[in-house]
Amino acid sequence: MKVKEVAALSGVSVRTLHHYDELGLLKPAETTEAGYRVYSDENLAELQQILFYRALGFSLKQIKEILSNPSFNRLEALVSQQQMLHQKREQLDDMIRTIEQTIKEGKGEVTMTREERFKGFDFSENPYEQEARDRWGDEAVDETNKKLQQFGGKQQEKMNAIYRRLAEVRHLQPDSEEAQKAIGDWYQFLNTIGTYSIEAFSGLGEMYVADERFTTNIDKFGIGLASFMRDAMKEYAQHNN
Repeated sequence: MKVKEVAALSGVSVRTLHHYDELGLLKPAETTEAGYRVYSDENLAELQQILFYRALGFSLKQIKEILSNPSFNRLEALVSQQQMLHQKREQLDDMIRTIEQTIKEGKGEVTMTREERFKGFDFSENPYEQEARDRWGDEAVDETNKKLQQFGGKQQEKMNAIYRRLAEVRHLQPDSEEAQKAIGDWYQFLNTIGTYSIEAFSGLGEMYVADERFTTNIDKFGIGLASFMRDAMKEYAQHNN
């Protein structure tokens, strides 16, 4: 298929397909002497993978790293994407219901509790707990969980508020005053639930990007937030070491 045909089939613009080619993300099966890109069925399968990851909020850089990994398995990726999309759908359904209730409250038809106002904005789940137990042991994880359970709604909202603030400034330079103030608040908050040295703080930022699961969760607050936090945390560590 030629590039225009692929664009019409997938809904992706020709310019975007050219961009994917230039990035080395989706190289056409061949390019004719006249310069026309020709895509194979294999290319279409690769494009489908890219679009699934884009719908889940992954950056093009992250997608390229995933697809170029020698251990990448398309079937396993599809199963993982299906699970993430189901989770995303459940969260969106909750948020839609929250909006509907908020509209009704605005009309004076219902009264919402504080908890109902934030239904769908739950970022407290920890899909990495077993991995943390394997790395640092049950005692450390249990102690952290104990502190989290003692937080209550105000502390949870404080954590989410820091994420939202970071999302607001993520388009600034990581070493800017506003960015460093926001990431400093994150460092202080983390040390209320555990003990993080400045070096561990910087290392944690690297994990936000190295582990796609962290990236997916953090980027729910804003696309590109995980990468921004990593850079800001690195800057913070360098200036506060």
